Formats: sequence, C-alpha cells, structure tokens
Amino acid sequence: MSKLSKMLMKPLALMTGNLLMQRALRKVVKESHYLMGIGTGNDVSSSGEHAILSRLKENSPAPYTIFDVGANAGQFFSLVRRCLSSSEYTIHCFEPGKTTFETLKANVKPEAGIILNNFGLGKTKGHFSLYYDNPGSGLASLTQRRLDHLNIDFSPSETVQIETLDDYCDEHGVERIDLLKIDVEGHELDALTGASRKFEQNRIGIVTIEFGGCNLDTGTYFRDFFDFFCDQKMTLYRITPSGYLSPIRKYDERDEQFVTSNYLAIRM
Repeated sequence: MSKLSKMLMKPLALMTGNLLMQRALRKVVKESHYLMGIGTGNDVSSSGEHAILSRLKENSPAPYTIFDVGANAGQFFSLVRRCLSSSEYTIHCFEPGKTTFETLKANVKPEAGIILNNFGLGKTKGHFSLYYDNPGSGLASLTQRRLDHLNIDFSPSETVQIETLDDYCDEHGVERIDLLKIDVEGHELDALTGASRKFEQNRIGIVTIEFGGCNLDTGTYFRDFFDFFCDQKMTLYRITPSGYLSPIRKYDERDEQFVTSNYLAIRM
C-alpha cells in the first residue's frame, strides 16, 4: 500500500467503524466477488462457463474429446451441445450416483459420440461411500460433509464405483483429452492425480474445475490447485459471469474463497 493510500485509509477506517457501515461494506464485497466470479459457479447458464467452449475452439480444431467428470443431470453437457452444435466431438460423462445417473440417462440420450458411465473418476479405483442429503443431490460427495450450519443432514450414503482417468483412457483407447471438466464436490484434486500419466504426456489441453465450500470438508485448498497447475506449466484463470477469464499469475491467500467458483487451466 502506498503512503498516500495509508493516509486515506486512516480516516476511512474511522468512518466505517460502526455496524451500519460494516454491513454496507460486506454487501459491496459480496457484489464485487460476484462480478469477479467468486461464488457464481452453481448455475452453468449464468456462471460464464460458455467461455470454456469458446477457448476450446480457439485452442484446437475439432473433432474434440471432452470428459465431463461429475456430470450430474447433464447441465454441462447441455452447454456443450449448445456451444459446439456445429463442431464434431465425443463426450464421456461420468456420474457415480445411481439416482443421479438415471436422471442423466433421461436427459442425455446415449448415441454416437456420447458415452455415459455410471461410475466416477478419482485417485484410486475401488468402491467408496457417496454421501448426500437426498438421492440425486448435486451436493453428493465422497466425503461426509459437515453442513449443520445449513440445517442439512448429510448422513445418507450409497456405495459407488470409482476408476482412474488414466486406466479409463487405456481401456477405451483415448489418446488425448481436449477438455477435462471436473466437478466432484471437493475431490477434484483426486481426479487430477488419477490422470498423472496423461498430464505427464501433455495429453490434456484444457482443464476446468469447481472450487468451494466442499473443499473445506476435504481439506484441499486453492493453493493445492495453483501448485498443481504450475507444475504442469498451465496458466490458471478464474471464470467470471461475463465469460471473461481473469488470469491468476501468483498465489495469494485471499484466493482461498470457499464459495462455489469455476476455474480454467490451459497449457502456457
């Protein structure tokens, strides 16, 4: 902070040292965060994620191979279908929950170029507990989250199958992934770890992840993702509601915002 800024801050600090002004500042911060894309990742139609597909078309020519890890009810697939209507692509959708997968099948009819998988992708293959508040919930996670502050009971669970991305690609002959979208409620880093061979071979072009409150429960932090993508020589961007990709060149503790936000990483 410059000397002038420090001089201005002192009287402003005195002016805002009351409950009314603190509430006003909190509102300004919340609205500023929204414009920055912090906390806007819940709805694919308004999150700015269309920019991911625009960047994909700029980055490489069709046909595209897309992985939708954590497909839920097909929300991201609908965006892909709309934005890539004139392009050839193959999309592999992964959804481990039984009820959610049935919804996905109802919304996304399997056909040429669309592969639906009733299992998830993670760090290791096996069978694990998937926790949720209700069957088919978009909050479902491999970690039993603490959501008492939201009056949400997160104790119901079911056993689901988890594979690794590397093994799946080997078994299905997938040589390259042009776009890897991961939204697995706090286990994004596990899915990235399960793709270590593909990253080592530089066979993944663009990655988009979600980061938010679930990362508190899994003990993963924004710094973990920043370091991971730095090691991969990929530049990280925060996706704003307008579709602007805001570059994050250097880690800052203020990036640890545990509200649902979307990020994109692309090789430098």
